[in-house]
Amino acid sequence: MSELRMVELSAATIVAVNNLSLKPGQEQFLAPVSYGIAATVINPQTSWQRVVLDGDKVVGFVSANFDEEAPEEHFRSVLWRINVDAEGQGRGVGRFAVESLLEEARKRGMDHVNVIYEAGDDGPEAFFLRVGFTPVGETEYSEVIAQIRVAS
Repeated sequence: MSELRMVELSAATIVAVNNLSLKPGQEQFLAPVSYGIAATVINPQTSWQRVVLDGDKVVGFVSANFDEEAPEEHFRSVLWRINVDAEGQGRGVGRFAVESLLEEARKRGMDHVNVIYEAGDDGPEAFFLRVGFTPVGETEYSEVIAQIRVAS
C-alpha cells in the first residue's frame, strides 16, 4: 500500500464507494452504502463522511455523526459505518479510518466514539475490538453498543 489519505466524499468518489467489495458473509451485516450517504443530506452539520484513498484508488469509506443534541447518548458521537474493500482488509485501511475518525471527534470536543453493530460470525466485532472499541451496552434490538475513548 502506498500512503493512505482521507478525503471528503464527493461526486468524484461516490461511485467507487458504492462499488467497494466485501468478503463472503459480510453483506448480511451492512446496509447499502447509499443509506449512509443519505445522512449527509439529512444532517449536513453533524454528519462526517470520508473516503480512504490509497494513491488514487478508493479503498474505504467511513461515515459518522457528531450531534451533542441527539436524544440518546450513544448517538451523540457515533461511527455509523465503515467499509473497507475486500482487497484492503487486514492491511491497515480500517485502522487508519478509525484513527482519522478519532482525530475528528477530538477536534469536535468529544471524549469518545460509539459504534453499534450486530454480533455474529463474519461480522465486524473482531475488527472493532482490535482497534480499541469495548462493548458497553446493547440496543433494544440486541445490537452491541461499543465505545472507544478519545485521547486528549
